[in-house]
Amino acid sequence: MKPIVAIMGRPNVGKSTLFNRLTRTQDALVDDVPHVTRDRHYGHASWNEVEFMVVDTGGFADDDQFSTEIRFQIFQAIEEADALLLVLDGKAGLSPFDRELLDLLRGSRKPVFYLVNKIDGSGEEGRLADFYRLGIEPLYPVSAEHRYGVGDFLDALVQALPRPASGGAAEGEVGTPADMIGLAVVGRPNVGKSSLINRILGEPRLVVSPLPGTTRDAIDTVHRRGGATYRLIDTAGIRRKGRVSRKLEKFSVLKALRSLERCDVALVVMDAGEGVTDQDVTVAGYAFERGCGCVLALNKWDLVEKSGGAERRLVEELRRQAKFLSFAPLLTVSALSGRRVSKIFAAVDTVYAQYVRRIATAELNRLLEAALTRTPPPLHRGRPVKFYYGTQVSTKPPTIVCFVNHPKAVHFSYQRYLINQLREQAGLDQTPVRLYFRERPRRS
Repeated sequence: MKPIVAIMGRPNVGKSTLFNRLTRTQDALVDDVPHVTRDRHYGHASWNEVEFMVVDTGGFADDDQFSTEIRFQIFQAIEEADALLLVLDGKAGLSPFDRELLDLLRGSRKPVFYLVNKIDGSGEEGRLADFYRLGIEPLYPVSAEHRYGVGDFLDALVQALPRPASGGAAEGEVGTPADMIGLAVVGRPNVGKSSLINRILGEPRLVVSPLPGTTRDAIDTVHRRGGATYRLIDTAGIRRKGRVSRKLEKFSVLKALRSLERCDVALVVMDAGEGVTDQDVTVAGYAFERGCGCVLALNKWDLVEKSGGAERRLVEELRRQAKFLSFAPLLTVSALSGRRVSKIFAAVDTVYAQYVRRIATAELNRLLEAALTRTPPPLHRGRPVKFYYGTQVSTKPPTIVCFVNHPKAVHFSYQRYLINQLREQAGLDQTPVRLYFRERPRRS
């Protein structure tokens, strides 16, 4: 397992900027607003051929309604880390929260590195004098934004890290095995996405609150279950465009949508207590447009009235509004009680197996021939539309190209008929299927 390095400090000292610098990504949201980061955010880093994990944490303070939950996440990060980074603000100077966090870290037996951030050059290193009063050394003057001093600090850090042990990624660590299944948990705000992931993991891995917008970043967590490895991606709630006003929320929604592009299966979570809304269907449509495998989850099922057929009507209403996802499995769950949460992975495994399935060309053409014989394509200007052959060009989702004499003459209703036949005959009844028509290349 790779060693873990935890970044901590009070709000707005540049922790997320440093995280992005070390991981060479833009995965952590950065904004001038305090408390942008609330959960633990993991990423890969390497220096001098030494690989390690970096954990970004929320700001250590007590001036926010989520301070208690953020502090818990910081304590968890300290517990699992092999080295700790305390980031101080070279422009704002010392804060009482710096001293409180320093007292906490002094009780740890793990190596601690003290970084004075926002030092943009050697001419500004005089600002370190104020921090020497804390009785800590050495101090590393750095600029996470402009890279000043980061190399010298990393040289010292990798020397202090333990050598990686053999084995896979630890629970919660973001690994990259080829067979890892990406599962993005998406939905509108306050439908219980983070609560559902916490229930799956069996620990308060993510900050949960009844207030909308609690999750701002796309948080990746590795989870192993039944011999399979999953990358769980918790995302910010996706609201209607007209209701997204602040810059930070816009970035959060963009990251949630991008998560659909790097997942295999989208778990679309809805609030059963509130019923199916237009925005629920819109979010499901985003997943469908990006070609994700989909599992629909009606969460908070314990709040649904159990008499008068209310349960059946709710399921029927969802199926009616989201006809384009008629192939997607639908589960009724409760993150609060854990009811049927374990069934999610059985559905995800089934969808994923079909999502990556490749059909042999001979079998595919046999299925197409049977479908064409059963219902021939309509005529085009009095002439038949000829299907020469088909081939599967990719998976995730299964994508098939049919070569015909008049591609534009194939009506979408006949395309839908062929897709339904392939779903039924090829065992692709729970995954999206893409079918395209091309004109057969002419022989020279």
